[in-house]
Amino acid sequence: MNDGRGRDMGQLAIAVGVVAAGSAVCLATFYAVRGPFGTINDIGNAATGVLSGLLAWRLRGQLSGSSGAVVGSALVGAAIAVVGSALVVSGTTGFFLAGLVSGVGFAGIGVWLVALNRSAFAVAAWPARIRALGVAAGVLMAFGVLSVPGIVLRLDDMATAPGWVWLGFVGWFGTFVVYPAWAIWLGVAEARRADLAVQSPLTPTA
Repeated sequence: MNDGRGRDMGQLAIAVGVVAAGSAVCLATFYAVRGPFGTINDIGNAATGVLSGLLAWRLRGQLSGSSGAVVGSALVGAAIAVVGSALVVSGTTGFFLAGLVSGVGFAGIGVWLVALNRSAFAVAAWPARIRALGVAAGVLMAFGVLSVPGIVLRLDDMATAPGWVWLGFVGWFGTFVVYPAWAIWLGVAEARRADLAVQSPLTPTA
């Protein structure tokens, strides 16, 4: 990856992390003071999905083998995450069912995240700690797939939801906490590497 593309990818990764973290802060603020922060959180979740899809597409050439299926998982997941946000913003469903839908979407992104951070490209280009954090984020996000039965049953009441459905919400810890940390860390590292490459003197040719 050349310096310009590395810097652009780094900026996109930082945008993913900042938006996802901001969305999490809005959710916490909503529970503390109510107001419009719930809707802002929903919009932030959709934006996180879209930006994640763009990041997966930008890095599609860095995966080999089943790269098409893996990138497809991220793109479909991004679309499902947007649908989840649209359901609650439009009033079609309550926040609980919409959260189940979005959680399944982010699970698809989590599958891509695990594959990306275990790829030969990542091993060669990124520090082991960044890759480990990315894998951890992806595994946690993948828990969202456990929400599928709740969607099929159209569970939309947090107070009466069965205990097993909450397993899918483990994925939100990955989406709101670990994934943003990975994205921002990676983005800063890539931007710094690109800057150092520009500042370093050119090697003289014989």
